[in-house]
Amino acid sequence: MLLGELLKSAGYYIQGPLAQREVVGICTDSRRVRQGEIFVALSGLSHDGHLHVGEALSRGAVLIVSERPVSGAPILVVESTRVALSRLFDAWYAHPGKGICLIGITGTNGKTSTAAMLAAILEAAGRRVGVIGTVNATCCGEVLAAENQNRLANLTTPDPAQLYYLLAQMKARGADTVVMEVTSHALFFEKVAPLYFKRALFTNLSPDHLDLHGDMDTYFAEKRRLFLQCEMGVISTFGPYGQMLCDSLEVPFFTVGRGNVTGVAANGVQGVDFRLCHEGENIDISLPVPGDFSVENAALAALTAYTLGVPADTIKGALAAFGGVVGRMERVGGAKTPVCVFIDYAHTPDALEKLLYAVRRFRGDGQRIILVFGCGGDRDRTKRRKMGRIATRLSDLAIITSDNARSEEPRAIIADIVKGIDKEKPHKIILDRKEAIAYAIETAREGDIVLLAGKGHEEYEIRGRERLHFSEREIVTACLAARFGEGTV
Repeated sequence: MLLGELLKSAGYYIQGPLAQREVVGICTDSRRVRQGEIFVALSGLSHDGHLHVGEALSRGAVLIVSERPVSGAPILVVESTRVALSRLFDAWYAHPGKGICLIGITGTNGKTSTAAMLAAILEAAGRRVGVIGTVNATCCGEVLAAENQNRLANLTTPDPAQLYYLLAQMKARGADTVVMEVTSHALFFEKVAPLYFKRALFTNLSPDHLDLHGDMDTYFAEKRRLFLQCEMGVISTFGPYGQMLCDSLEVPFFTVGRGNVTGVAANGVQGVDFRLCHEGENIDISLPVPGDFSVENAALAALTAYTLGVPADTIKGALAAFGGVVGRMERVGGAKTPVCVFIDYAHTPDALEKLLYAVRRFRGDGQRIILVFGCGGDRDRTKRRKMGRIATRLSDLAIITSDNARSEEPRAIIADIVKGIDKEKPHKIILDRKEAIAYAIETAREGDIVLLAGKGHEEYEIRGRERLHFSEREIVTACLAARFGEGTV
């Protein structure tokens, strides 16, 4: 592609012989620049690409995209290189979001479950659906490869190089709808800047990522930005930030909350029933996924689908058949297993509290809750003490262990957690997570509920700079079989 054509397609302009140069790609790492590529200088949290322009030029960069002038270089100066990067990749892949119904979901918790439920409803309605999120990227039932350069990162919204490639792949496969989780990081780093969403959904907001955003007001403001580039919002008002969002929006929106979600009935580990009321229509929904938060996620997905023209009967049928989401209140082991084990991604104070309250509401008489959890290293440290307090207050036995320590010492992370626990409540510290899971299952009495919180869908453990295979499903299955026999798992 000619440089001038690519820039024009991205909304930038350049004249002269440089516009006729051939472009072979776009790069942000000066060490990886190839002859004929555009180098985009990003100002990151720890590195400034502007300091490496010389290296990019020596490797054959055809153009430098920068936020400040650079003498003696073919350069395009822009206000934000983050925005420019997204616009360039969007143009490189021929604007794949155009002509597709894009649905963006933001919020602290519930994005993955809501996306999966909404995708299931839309697929039942005959749409060809792509999903981009924390677990993986799929299109029409096929898993698409998406690998970020940093394999130690778990990026819910991929970086622009991958994001626009995935959208192009989905469009080529005939997708007419793409449901995408949009994080505050993605909005802060302008990953979705060129996209316009048919619907923007808000789940909830609670303290998380404050190591990046600093405070809740800034965190909320980043989330709100998604609603500046959408046709219509669909907002959960079960929490206070949902109502705050409604009060500040200029686009039309619908809400789900206690006013139109009624008749909630828990069916133990079998799921929940509720009624969604909207513009005179009552939709009675049975969902085979337990938990109050499942009601909120399903209501948000159902209302969104309804605003897109999906009939109520299709919504009800799709949710009744919904098989759950990997690592989101996922039961491991069959119905015959004497101990009920759930894996959940809850890794924030709010998510952990909701998870434990939900289980307390549907557990039977005499059933204890045994919780295994830890906190990630190199992440918001303020939540560790809070999670320790919540864990010991709401579980019958809290087992504190490791969870993606990264560059931190696991004992130091656990020490932070222990500062918040109620030391009078039953608890145990087991540094090795595999041993902690084994202890929980060995200690559980028949009928008890074991919750493994924090890792969810992850099949790895990050220690230092290593990403090691670690499957809680495999560990649980082996432990259950060892205790109760193969036939019960």
